[in-house]
Amino acid sequence: MGVSIIIKTLNEAKRIAATIESALAGLPGGIGEVIIADSGSTDDTVAIASRYPVVIAQITPPAKPSCGIGPQLGFQYSTFDHICLLDGDMILDPEFLPEALGFLADNPDVAGVTGHVAEMQTANLEYARRVQRNAPENRIGDIDRMNGGGLYRRSAIEEAGYISDRNLHGYEEFDLGVRLRSLNWRLHRLDRRFVSHFGHTSNSYRLLVRRWKSKYLFGTGELLRASLGKPYFRRLIAELPELKLWAAVYCWWAVSIAILLLAPGIVSGLAAVIALAALIVLLISIKKGGLSMGLYTVVAWCFHAAAIPAGFFRSRLPPTAWIESRTIGEAQ
Repeated sequence: MGVSIIIKTLNEAKRIAATIESALAGLPGGIGEVIIADSGSTDDTVAIASRYPVVIAQITPPAKPSCGIGPQLGFQYSTFDHICLLDGDMILDPEFLPEALGFLADNPDVAGVTGHVAEMQTANLEYARRVQRNAPENRIGDIDRMNGGGLYRRSAIEEAGYISDRNLHGYEEFDLGVRLRSLNWRLHRLDRRFVSHFGHTSNSYRLLVRRWKSKYLFGTGELLRASLGKPYFRRLIAELPELKLWAAVYCWWAVSIAILLLAPGIVSGLAAVIALAALIVLLISIKKGGLSMGLYTVVAWCFHAAAIPAGFFRSRLPPTAWIESRTIGEAQ
């Protein structure tokens, strides 16, 4: 029972060797393939990957990098009945795939199975915030999406049409999850480690700016646009608690604008707006257990809320269309 392990990369030279080695070691009985789905790396990612017995597929113009393009790129070159998704900065637990394959064999209505993603770089506020979150998608048992990847059943992916939407710069796992669940497939998280994740170590605020420039933050708006008119649209809206949060941010901004317009003077208006913002940061800091995390959380909310309309009005390409790409070298 073979597995196609797809490793998504974009400038992952620092860790790609360790990721590939863990993937090759994790193939049950050595049966399967490792596919590097590269979104146009300009560092040594591809050169390093070329030293290993892997398939390397890289996008070519007019294809452009996005979170959604990597999994679909790898999927279109894959050949085995099970698909495992990894990022290029993850280390696969060597015992995960045998256990996951056994679970899928015992549960024919399950489309995908994953485990815990152990965040190894929690000094960065973004990843520390992820660890603190008690989100439904992180629970054990049935889940609504497989954030961070996992093992999927090919037949389920084919029924859903595609593994990921090339237009999405974020939320591609949730998009796949809601499409699968609308077809009565289940997703499941085992109470065991799937991967160790070595995320960004750069300044958290620089990471936010970087994610705006890369359009990663546009994912929510793009997801809403992609699901418009689909039978699962209402379900998607109901299952995205972030939408209520972004709506609250919009209300905060509206109140701030109203204060500025109605205040007797500019100075008093600005003072009231600053006081309101400080109160919000204070309340969130108390909840998060520290000023640095509270301030970062509020700033991140603002970035995400501002990105929704930018993502929603972006043009789209057919998600099932062949991704323009080339293969580099040959598997040894």
